[in-house]
Amino acid sequence: MLPHLLPHVTAVTEHAIAMALLPILRFPDPRLHTVAKPVAQVDERIRRLVDDMLATMYEADGVGLAATQVDVHERVIVMDTSDTRDKPLVIINPEIVSASTDMLVNEEGCLSVPTIYDRVERHAQVTVRFIDRQGEVCEVAADGLTAVCVQHEMDHLVGKVFVEYLSPLKRDRIKSKMLKKTRDEQVRGR
Repeated sequence: MLPHLLPHVTAVTEHAIAMALLPILRFPDPRLHTVAKPVAQVDERIRRLVDDMLATMYEADGVGLAATQVDVHERVIVMDTSDTRDKPLVIINPEIVSASTDMLVNEEGCLSVPTIYDRVERHAQVTVRFIDRQGEVCEVAADGLTAVCVQHEMDHLVGKVFVEYLSPLKRDRIKSKMLKKTRDEQVRGR
Protein backbone atom coordinates (compact mmCIF):
# COMPACT_ATOMS: atom_id res chain seq x y z
CA MET A 1 0.00 0.00 0.00
CA LEU A 2 1.25 3.51 -0.79
CA PRO A 3 1.15 6.33 1.74
CA HIS A 4 -0.95 8.58 -0.48
CA LEU A 5 -1.09 12.08 0.97
CA LEU A 6 1.70 11.35 3.51
CA PRO A 7 4.90 13.40 3.29
CA HIS A 8 7.63 11.88 1.16
CA VAL A 9 10.00 10.36 3.72
CA THR A 10 12.40 7.50 3.29
CA ALA A 11 13.25 5.83 6.58
CA VAL A 12 15.59 3.00 5.73
CA THR A 13 17.54 2.01 8.80
CA GLU A 14 21.22 1.10 8.61
CA HIS A 15 20.19 -2.50 9.26
CA ALA A 16 17.73 -2.47 6.37
CA ILE A 17 20.27 -1.03 3.93
CA ALA A 18 22.22 -4.32 4.10
CA MET A 19 19.07 -6.25 3.23
CA ALA A 20 18.07 -7.23 -0.29
CA LEU A 21 15.53 -5.21 -2.21
CA LEU A 22 12.95 -7.54 -3.68
CA PRO A 23 11.18 -7.08 -7.03
CA ILE A 24 7.52 -6.13 -6.54
CA LEU A 25 5.00 -7.89 -8.78
CA ARG A 26 2.78 -5.55 -10.77
CA PHE A 27 -0.89 -5.89 -11.56
CA PRO A 28 -2.13 -7.75 -13.62
CA ASP A 29 0.58 -10.35 -12.90
CA PRO A 30 -1.36 -13.59 -12.22
CA ARG A 31 0.94 -14.44 -9.29
CA LEU A 32 -0.78 -11.65 -7.35
CA HIS A 33 -3.86 -13.90 -7.26
CA THR A 34 -2.08 -16.74 -5.44
CA VAL A 35 -3.47 -17.56 -2.00
CA ALA A 36 -0.70 -17.46 0.61
CA LYS A 37 -0.05 -20.42 2.91
CA PRO A 38 0.33 -20.04 6.68
CA VAL A 39 3.86 -19.73 8.05
CA ALA A 40 4.63 -22.98 9.88
CA GLN A 41 7.50 -21.59 11.95
CA VAL A 42 9.07 -18.17 12.46
CA ASP A 43 12.71 -18.99 11.78
CA GLU A 44 15.75 -17.27 10.28
CA ARG A 45 14.35 -17.65 6.76
CA ILE A 46 11.15 -15.81 7.73
CA ARG A 47 13.08 -13.13 9.65
CA ARG A 48 15.30 -12.58 6.59
CA LEU A 49 12.19 -12.31 4.41
CA VAL A 50 10.75 -9.76 6.85
CA ASP A 51 13.98 -7.71 6.74
CA ASP A 52 14.03 -7.79 2.94
CA MET A 53 10.35 -6.84 2.76
CA LEU A 54 10.86 -3.91 5.13
CA ALA A 55 13.82 -2.64 3.10
CA THR A 56 11.77 -3.01 -0.10
CA MET A 57 8.72 -1.26 1.39
CA TYR A 58 10.74 1.69 2.72
CA GLU A 59 12.71 2.03 -0.52
CA ALA A 60 9.44 2.12 -2.50
CA ASP A 61 7.91 4.68 -0.11
CA GLY A 62 5.12 2.28 0.86
CA VAL A 63 3.33 1.89 4.18
CA GLY A 64 2.61 -1.83 3.75
CA LEU A 65 3.78 -4.83 1.79
CA ALA A 66 2.50 -8.40 1.67
CA ALA A 67 4.78 -11.33 0.84
CA THR A 68 2.51 -12.15 -2.11
CA GLN A 69 3.62 -8.88 -3.74
CA VAL A 70 7.23 -10.10 -3.77
CA ASP A 71 6.27 -13.54 -5.11
CA VAL A 72 6.53 -15.33 -1.75
CA HIS A 73 3.22 -16.98 -1.04
CA GLU A 74 3.27 -17.14 2.73
CA ARG A 75 1.13 -15.15 5.17
CA VAL A 76 3.60 -12.36 5.99
CA ILE A 77 2.92 -8.62 6.05
CA VAL A 78 5.13 -5.68 6.97
CA MET A 79 3.76 -2.22 7.67
CA ASP A 80 4.78 1.18 8.97
CA THR A 81 1.99 3.73 9.13
CA SER A 82 3.79 6.00 11.59
CA ASP A 83 4.37 9.65 10.64
CA THR A 84 8.07 9.22 11.43
CA ARG A 85 8.35 6.01 9.34
CA ASP A 86 10.34 4.27 12.06
CA LYS A 87 7.81 1.95 13.71
CA PRO A 88 7.68 -1.19 11.58
CA LEU A 89 5.01 -3.76 12.35
CA VAL A 90 5.54 -7.40 11.37
CA ILE A 91 2.35 -9.41 10.98
CA ILE A 92 2.60 -13.16 10.36
CA ASN A 93 -0.46 -15.41 9.88
CA PRO A 94 -2.94 -12.57 10.53
CA GLU A 95 -6.59 -13.05 11.27
CA ILE A 96 -9.16 -10.37 11.89
CA VAL A 97 -10.92 -11.24 15.14
CA SER A 98 -13.30 -8.30 15.09
CA ALA A 99 -14.28 -5.49 12.76
CA SER A 100 -16.43 -2.43 13.32
CA THR A 101 -19.75 -2.05 11.60
CA ASP A 102 -18.67 1.52 10.84
CA MET A 103 -17.16 1.77 7.39
CA LEU A 104 -14.98 4.44 5.85
CA VAL A 105 -13.97 5.26 2.32
CA ASN A 106 -10.34 6.15 1.68
CA GLU A 107 -8.28 6.71 -1.41
CA GLU A 108 -5.92 3.75 -1.69
CA GLY A 109 -2.87 3.02 -3.74
CA CYS A 110 -0.69 -0.04 -4.00
CA LEU A 111 2.97 -0.77 -4.67
CA SER A 112 1.77 -3.42 -7.15
CA VAL A 113 -0.35 -0.84 -9.01
CA PRO A 114 1.96 2.20 -9.04
CA THR A 115 0.50 5.67 -9.70
CA ILE A 116 -3.09 4.41 -9.46
CA TYR A 117 -5.33 5.61 -6.63
CA ASP A 118 -9.03 5.09 -6.06
CA ARG A 119 -11.61 5.05 -3.31
CA VAL A 120 -12.24 1.80 -1.43
CA GLU A 121 -14.61 1.12 1.45
CA ARG A 122 -13.13 -0.65 4.49
CA HIS A 123 -14.01 -1.28 8.14
CA ALA A 124 -13.11 1.78 10.24
CA GLN A 125 -11.60 -0.37 13.01
CA VAL A 126 -10.29 -3.92 13.12
CA THR A 127 -8.66 -6.10 15.72
CA VAL A 128 -6.07 -8.43 14.25
CA ARG A 129 -4.37 -11.42 15.88
CA PHE A 130 -1.01 -12.48 14.48
CA ILE A 131 2.45 -13.79 15.20
CA ASP A 132 5.27 -11.24 15.41
CA ARG A 133 8.90 -11.45 14.29
CA GLN A 134 9.86 -13.27 17.50
CA GLY A 135 7.12 -15.88 17.06
CA GLU A 136 4.92 -14.42 19.81
CA VAL A 137 1.14 -14.23 19.44
CA CYS A 138 -0.07 -10.60 19.46
CA GLU A 139 -3.35 -8.80 19.09
CA VAL A 140 -3.66 -5.19 17.92
CA ALA A 141 -6.69 -2.94 17.65
CA ALA A 142 -6.24 -0.67 14.65
CA ASP A 143 -8.11 2.29 13.23
CA GLY A 144 -7.48 4.95 10.61
CA LEU A 145 -4.66 4.32 8.16
CA THR A 146 -3.42 1.29 10.12
CA ALA A 147 -6.82 -0.44 9.88
CA VAL A 148 -7.01 0.32 6.16
CA CYS A 149 -3.48 -0.94 5.60
CA VAL A 150 -4.06 -4.20 7.52
CA GLN A 151 -7.18 -4.95 5.45
CA HIS A 152 -5.47 -3.98 2.18
CA GLU A 153 -2.44 -6.20 2.86
CA MET A 154 -4.56 -9.11 4.10
CA ASP A 155 -6.43 -8.95 0.79
CA HIS A 156 -3.10 -9.63 -0.96
CA LEU A 157 -2.69 -12.79 1.11
CA VAL A 158 -5.92 -14.17 -0.34
CA GLY A 159 -4.98 -13.13 -3.89
CA LYS A 160 -6.99 -9.92 -4.10
CA VAL A 161 -5.67 -6.57 -5.36
CA PHE A 162 -7.49 -3.35 -4.36
CA VAL A 163 -8.53 -2.63 -7.96
CA GLU A 164 -10.89 -5.61 -7.68
CA TYR A 165 -13.13 -3.41 -5.52
CA LEU A 166 -13.57 -1.08 -8.49
CA SER A 167 -16.01 -1.36 -11.36
CA PRO A 168 -15.09 -3.75 -14.19
CA LEU A 169 -14.66 -0.75 -16.51
CA LYS A 170 -12.18 0.99 -14.18
CA ARG A 171 -10.36 -2.30 -13.56
CA ASP A 172 -9.99 -2.94 -17.31
CA ARG A 173 -8.67 0.59 -17.87
CA ILE A 174 -6.12 0.15 -15.09
CA LYS A 175 -5.09 -3.24 -16.46
CA SER A 176 -4.55 -1.74 -19.94
CA LYS A 177 -2.58 1.17 -18.49
CA MET A 178 -0.35 -1.15 -16.42
CA LEU A 179 0.29 -3.49 -19.37
CA LYS A 180 1.23 -0.52 -21.56
CA LYS A 181 3.54 0.84 -18.87
CA THR A 182 5.29 -2.54 -18.58
CA ARG A 183 5.70 -2.79 -22.37
CA ASP A 184 7.08 0.76 -22.54
CA GLU A 185 9.59 0.00 -19.77
CA GLN A 186 10.70 -3.19 -21.54
CA VAL A 187 11.25 -1.28 -24.80
CA ARG A 188 13.29 1.41 -23.00
CA GLY A 189 15.31 -1.29 -21.22
CA ARG A 190 16.50 -2.92 -24.45
